[in-house]
Amino acid sequence: MRDWVAWHEPYDDLSSVLSARLRLVQAQLADALDHAPAGLVRLLSLCAGQGRDVIGVLPTHPRRDDVSAVLIEANAENAETARRNAAAAGLPQIEVRQADASRPSGYADVLPADVLLLCGIFGNVSDADIQRTIAAAPALSAPGATVIWTRHRRPPDLTPQVRAWFREVGFAEVSFSSPENAPKTAVGAGRLRRAAASGGGGGTPGSLDGPESAAARPGEPLFTFRSRT
Repeated sequence: MRDWVAWHEPYDDLSSVLSARLRLVQAQLADALDHAPAGLVRLLSLCAGQGRDVIGVLPTHPRRDDVSAVLIEANAENAETARRNAAAAGLPQIEVRQADASRPSGYADVLPADVLLLCGIFGNVSDADIQRTIAAAPALSAPGATVIWTRHRRPPDLTPQVRAWFREVGFAEVSFSSPENAPKTAVGAGRLRRAAASGGGGGTPGSLDGPESAAARPGEPLFTFRSRT
């Protein structure tokens, strides 16, 4: 099985692919916060790891005090690292939950999100699970919410299909780019224009009727990480 703690080590190398991708994600997150409506901003990060996406942006962002963030991470050591990092950055508004991000029941109480991060997921699950998760995204999101996602671009490059799936469920693309030094990885962002049509993977934004029934069979997770050595 992959060591998900060791997986984060390349972030400490500023020339690494992961660091380059992280900078793009953080730039998109900052932009999403810039465009969020006045008032409370509910941020949800699934498979959040050590929380670098969020913790690297909030301390200096003008909207930091408006943000209420929940980070979902299954690995106990990574979750604890995220908690320590959030505390060290003076961010009490970040809650880190050690939980299975593939099951919306674990974070139903904080839905719908104004900013939804789906980073580090799509390169580790099946194509069908990617589509299922995207189909659920409108029901996890408030109208006008921003979703930020990542995916590698190794052959066969699935990112054109991922972008199309997001468009089909109502997200208008805001950005899609790859780091200059890492063209085989990509970061995308979209803004929810509407709730998905009935039967098309949606449901009322913030309601589990969408992800639990339309996007996945009852009781089934949205995605399952592949086993890796």
